[in-house]
Amino acid sequence: MNIPDASLLRQFFFLLLGVVMTAYGLKGFLLHENLVDGGITGVALLASHITKLPIGLLVIIINVPLVILGSTQVSKAFAWRSILAVCLLAIMVSFVEFPLITRDIWLISAFGGFFVGAGMGFVMRGGAMIDGAELLSIYFSRRNQFSSSDISLILNIAIFLLSAHFLNIDIALYSIITYFSGTKAMEFIVEGFEEYIAVTIVSEEYELIRNMIVEKMGRGVTLFHGIMGHGKRGQLIKETQIVYTVITRLELSKLQYEINMIDPQAFISMGSVIDTRGGMIKKRKIKKTPEVPF
Repeated sequence: MNIPDASLLRQFFFLLLGVVMTAYGLKGFLLHENLVDGGITGVALLASHITKLPIGLLVIIINVPLVILGSTQVSKAFAWRSILAVCLLAIMVSFVEFPLITRDIWLISAFGGFFVGAGMGFVMRGGAMIDGAELLSIYFSRRNQFSSSDISLILNIAIFLLSAHFLNIDIALYSIITYFSGTKAMEFIVEGFEEYIAVTIVSEEYELIRNMIVEKMGRGVTLFHGIMGHGKRGQLIKETQIVYTVITRLELSKLQYEINMIDPQAFISMGSVIDTRGGMIKKRKIKKTPEVPF
């Protein structure tokens, strides 16, 4: 099997897994207690509770126009995959029965949100979407002064206020728990299971630091040409090489220790990285070195 075929199978697997998890979260948890979620899924749930229309039908009616809009914002391939995902979700919540495993409203709100959020995350990793809230936010943010996050916040506030009005305040409050649980689950799935840290190092001993990262830690390094500027020792204009590398959070303390052993005055800047591709991210075999005293 060639690489494109394997990639397509991987995308379809994530898409199907995401649809099943989302359907389970909706049908096996949230619908039993009339809970809602944020985003377009929350709109569909709230509309279903108010109008008594089937949730599967509303998922298609509300999401498909947004998916068509997404074909202009993203790509046609994205739109077709999303239509497939939305239709599969509608079929599953309409015709597949899921067992209710608990009557505890706290567990239903937390785990219902978890399954829905994780399912949406897997669908996104499959190159599609089953909730058009983000596309809607991006579309309107390009036409007014509000950012996409502002529009998303306004939409979710409206959903929970309407839930409190048409259902009751308890349902609205439990639904907020569902929303936060789902958001964190989706972020965890989309951003990956292993958090990476991007580290930028400015030091006159850049060559020793570069060798240490490659030889001792087995990580890739990129060097940028730069100029040192003003520091605590006064104006210092000097050309240098800036070291850039990406490591896991668990390796951060080891890296800081090794840099401090080489140059205690080195300037280190760190920032989180959502995901990485290519390069020397996965560790290669390296020569054994003495353990540092942690």
